[in-house]
Amino acid sequence: MTDAAASTASVSQGFRPWVPEQRTEPMALVPFLLQSWRDPLKLWGRLHFKELYVAGASPLGRTLVVSDPVGVRHVLTDNAFNYEKGDLQRRVLGPMLADGLLLTEGDQWRRARRIMAPLFTPAYTAKTAEIMDAVCRRRVESWHLEDGAKVLNIDSEMSGLTFDILSATMFSDDLDGDAAGFEKALNNFLNVGARISPLDALKAPDWIPRLGKIVTRGDARFFQERVAALVARRRKRIEQDGDAPDDLLTALLSARDEEGDGSGLSDHEVMSNILTFILAGHETTARTLGWTLHLITRDKAVAGKLKEEADDWDRSPSAIKSLVWHKAVIEEAMRLFPPAPAMIRQAVADDVIEGHEVKAGDSIVIAPWLIQRHEKLWDEPDVFKPERFLPENRKSIDRYAWLPFSGGPRICIGAAFAMQEAVVALAEIMKAADVEAITPIDPRPVHQITLRSRETLRLRLRARRDI
Repeated sequence: MTDAAASTASVSQGFRPWVPEQRTEPMALVPFLLQSWRDPLKLWGRLHFKELYVAGASPLGRTLVVSDPVGVRHVLTDNAFNYEKGDLQRRVLGPMLADGLLLTEGDQWRRARRIMAPLFTPAYTAKTAEIMDAVCRRRVESWHLEDGAKVLNIDSEMSGLTFDILSATMFSDDLDGDAAGFEKALNNFLNVGARISPLDALKAPDWIPRLGKIVTRGDARFFQERVAALVARRRKRIEQDGDAPDDLLTALLSARDEEGDGSGLSDHEVMSNILTFILAGHETTARTLGWTLHLITRDKAVAGKLKEEADDWDRSPSAIKSLVWHKAVIEEAMRLFPPAPAMIRQAVADDVIEGHEVKAGDSIVIAPWLIQRHEKLWDEPDVFKPERFLPENRKSIDRYAWLPFSGGPRICIGAAFAMQEAVVALAEIMKAADVEAITPIDPRPVHQITLRSRETLRLRLRARRDI
């Protein structure tokens, strides 16, 4: 096993969050399609958590589910350019993110990645730490916990917080005031428009209307109009006014492909990538913080460790690295509740993955939801044990057994940014608040592009009583 936490004295109390029942029988076509639309998380059977390779046929065609870290490395890294994002993902997300890093392939992706990679250096990420902390402190202060305990809609609060951080760090607050509109449109898109339509799974022609696309057409238009206006305003400040702020949006509009033809990103590409950052950055970090706070309410010992560590943090950017328990708890939360529960790749040419034959056109499924709870890869895979990710244990975890940010050339470009954001946010919350559950019933995870709670996640926060 890749997990060495069992060899370390345990602090966590062995909490097991709720998970869907694992199927024991194969599904017929119609139930498969309906479940894909409702919640793909329930498609996984017992066999998927016991075997490292599961081959079969589905509406996607020939499919190989790969959970072996060696096989995952082969697909995502060693032979990555033989495995492209499949048609299904482009059909679902294409109307919003068609020319963003998440969906593009080949030379278009490589050029955009080259242009954007220098914008996410460790130096840039570190530079944003103080801004992140200021935003987090304002959010916590807005709860007025000194006036008494508050039951908060954690989904909404964390969405608002991460949107404010995105706006402040990447766009110098040019998105300020649009948080509620963006959250409403994004929620509607994820709840309806981003579900896997049976028509998409069956590869029906695009001219056949999809209900989800029709219902969320207004949300897509809202995003496009707001982002187009944002880009136009900033382009004017760069080219005419000369007073553009030094942030990510200015960098995106100014960056050039120094290794290629010297060209920059078009306004359309910039817009697609801003929408990608909102979905892949703001949304995923918000959900991670929500699941993290839920897990903390179920383990007082871990909560105590976090409070002690948060109290010792002097809020300096250089001391963020001392928040080892915060980072470990967040990484364990992402193991149990991966922001992106599954990835699909399509083979371009024939291949062999650890003895398993793959034909051109076959679908390869790499599901962090499976891999990160697989009984052959983890000790007590369904138990909340953040000790696994403490520095003395983390080196024993295989890089390809923990995939919240994917891996290989297409690893999330903003992974370090997102991790710093989550650690800072959690530390500010733990400095100020006791976080408590208001019900013994666990929230039910549901796969809607990201991993969300089926019911609104509500928790009680009160001012710390030990300070």
